Amino acid sequence: MPPPSRSLPDPYGRDVLAAPRRRRTVPEVPATGDVVVEDAATGFCGLVVVCTSSAVTLEDRAGRRRVFPLEPARFLLDGEPVTLVRPAPAAPAVRRSASGSRHVAGLRARTARAARVWVEGVHDAALVERVWGHDLRVEGIVVEPIDGLDNLAAAVAGFAPGPGRRLGVLADHLVPGSKETRIADAVTARFGGEHLLVAGHPFVDVWQAVTPAAVGIRAWPDVPRGTDWKTGVCAALGMPDTRTMWGRVNGAVRDYRDLATPLVTAMETLIDFVTG
Repeated sequence: MPPPSRSLPDPYGRDVLAAPRRRRTVPEVPATGDVVVEDAATGFCGLVVVCTSSAVTLEDRAGRRRVFPLEPARFLLDGEPVTLVRPAPAAPAVRRSASGSRHVAGLRARTARAARVWVEGVHDAALVERVWGHDLRVEGIVVEPIDGLDNLAAAVAGFAPGPGRRLGVLADHLVPGSKETRIADAVTARFGGEHLLVAGHPFVDVWQAVTPAAVGIRAWPDVPRGTDWKTGVCAALGMPDTRTMWGRVNGAVRDYRDLATPLVTAMETLIDFVTG
């Protein structure tokens, strides 16, 4: 009788063919305008140019276009199967006001507060409205020109700043030793700083706070002492009168980037103060 056979161990372990095959995952790829794929069924290769909820349009190098259904594993990307999917809609861009703040759609102006922002003249008021008008209406803040700072103390006494009646004043030429700085310091000392704030910029006139590049000049001219600054600017730039020059200056301002930083900082500080 033949000797009984011995069962030798399988050096390869279990039968690999008997194990269930792992399912291959086909990645999903958003069909954006920078994706180039090949249709596996036809071999047509092209750039994604249009994608709807059910189909994608490809354009090849010759400018020929073909439409294919968005079927699972329909396309090849770098030789590997992929499933094209419609891209997620982009988040809407945040609309900004001229001051750089978030624009409030469908704005209805808030009822005016008792608080105020005063500026020296109508040109200051126009530029402030041009850049910060949206913000001021959101906050219910009125801007009023007061025709210079010479009578500021009497005007502040009449306004009577106090709780719920904050007053911000935008001043030109607020530099050490200037008349405007002496007036601002005296008014602040008299009425205190809890409900009154005078802030400003170093420029002789608010025109000068508009950047020369926006106006289309190399620099603002130097005007000799004793000469009215606006008149001297017009003479140096060959402008016929201040009204014409003001139209050029005002029209040059599109948003806060056309204004010098000291004016932007002063206005933002004043708005924060009167709304605080």
